[in-house]
Amino acid sequence: EKVQFILVQSSAASRLIYLMAGEVAAAEVTGVKNLSSAEAAAEEEKLRLLREAVHALPVNAVKDLWSIGACVRCIFRLFGLHELMCSHPSLSISKWCDILEDVMRKKDGEFNEQSHQERSRETNFCKICLGILQFLYYDDTGTLVKKYSADDFAVVISEPVKQQYQQIESFSLEVSLPSAVTENDQAVWLYMKNKYRHELWFQEKAECQFISTKDILKLLVINPSQRLLGVKSTQSSFRVRLTYSHSDALSRDDVQEGNGGNKRRKTDKAGFTGDLKTTGESVTPHVESFDSHIVDGDGLTKVCPKEAQDLSCNNLMAQLDKVGKPCSLTIHCCRSSTYIGGRYLKYSRNVSQTRWVIDDERMGEASVEEIIGGAILPIFQGDNYKFHAAGREDIDVRMLGTGRPFLVEIQNARQVPSEALIKEIEKKINSLESQYVQVKNLRAVGSQGWDLMREGEAEKQKQYAALVWISRPVSDEDLQTISSLKELKVAQKTPIRVLHRRSPLEREKTIHWMQVERVSGSSQYLLLHLCTQAGTYIKEFVHGDFGRTQPSIGSILGCRTEILQLDVTDVKMDCFQEE
Repeated sequence: EKVQFILVQSSAASRLIYLMAGEVAAAEVTGVKNLSSAEAAAEEEKLRLLREAVHALPVNAVKDLWSIGACVRCIFRLFGLHELMCSHPSLSISKWCDILEDVMRKKDGEFNEQSHQERSRETNFCKICLGILQFLYYDDTGTLVKKYSADDFAVVISEPVKQQYQQIESFSLEVSLPSAVTENDQAVWLYMKNKYRHELWFQEKAECQFISTKDILKLLVINPSQRLLGVKSTQSSFRVRLTYSHSDALSRDDVQEGNGGNKRRKTDKAGFTGDLKTTGESVTPHVESFDSHIVDGDGLTKVCPKEAQDLSCNNLMAQLDKVGKPCSLTIHCCRSSTYIGGRYLKYSRNVSQTRWVIDDERMGEASVEEIIGGAILPIFQGDNYKFHAAGREDIDVRMLGTGRPFLVEIQNARQVPSEALIKEIEKKINSLESQYVQVKNLRAVGSQGWDLMREGEAEKQKQYAALVWISRPVSDEDLQTISSLKELKVAQKTPIRVLHRRSPLEREKTIHWMQVERVSGSSQYLLLHLCTQAGTYIKEFVHGDFGRTQPSIGSILGCRTEILQLDVTDVKMDCFQEE
């Protein structure tokens, strides 16, 4: 093979390393960074402890794992050395091979030839982890990518975060693996248990000794990712998901699904799809069908094999040979929904609350949803938005007074504006030329915005002003009759106008109070002010809806009544009031 020699200068000395077939094959370049004497001593102590731990490994078992195609990181984790391995994120896989080979060669002179042959295996992929712990994968373009250390791979993870999101306070790392990886973990452990269960070194180890591929990957990259992003990894509204997929593994999963092996799939609010199984901060999309798990005190998922199962070397190799190439990796970043709350006022009788289309024809000139959401979404640079309000008014009803509480849910916001910028958004909406809609008390709220909206929603009261026509002249007695009614109970069947989309039920509502004014210049018009329980159909309370609302203004006055105009003048809820 062609060997290229590259001279690398460092502060200590010039060192010679060689690259064989594009792979770092012999030595790790050290001394590039100027370490203090204390830091250098600490690093040396870590390496010493690592070598001591490797020295305690059984040579025959290590050679066995080499022979079945395990990468060096899988070997280390299978022997429970994950803490030492994760404390050296800058070491390349070649350096790990060096350490393992040096120690094993001192214990067994025959190890050198085999390990040299197996060293070339690192240019291929591990049959157990399918290249995941080698940081070997196909990217979105189908190009095979290899990163040599956890630090290098953490750069790949952090780049899309830095490019797309200007500010994050923390992050949660999630890993999704094909079920074949878990099956391989299970098979290798069962093989080791079957072959070495009578040996002292195996008996001294805990039954559930080694950590899963997924958790080792997270442990390897968490600390480097935290350093690169400058924030901590914890339960967070901002998530980074590494999704590993495999065409061979997918075909096997499809077979399992056809046999009822997989649970139903669902999509979470952030747009992630999978058979969701939460362990700690991760969400695992595949159901591992034939293993059980134990989660220990540090939150790691440890594989605990079933006693009845057995696995020979031939069966193990058949299991590992089912997949013949590395996985594909997709990195997806997503922020949980961000909420902006406030109150809106609607001054037009031709603007719906949400976009309204019937038979491809738009109803009304605009919608509250589009006016407010259209102004907010570009500032937050989100994927989409949803509009939520505390009730709704008809398209021909104005919303006046203190306004109606609302929330705009921005999905995957890449920018979280300051309080001052949110006030600028409020001014922008209120200065629109159309003047259909205005907002007030606009502010960023957390998920507790939902609690604010729901709090007291069932008991909230609404006030209205209605222009009413009656079929005879209004008398003073009529005004007195209506104004004297307090806490009036009304039985309302589902109105005819909404019966096509609402259940045919009868609901009891309360009219808390009413006041009536004459309209100057006409004896058959009156202005009705009323305060009602939420959910009362006001139009039907006025005209009776052909007797489906009892009593009604028409039945109380003993004449025909019609409602000509209606305004909501107050929605009595505490949320998003003036501070």
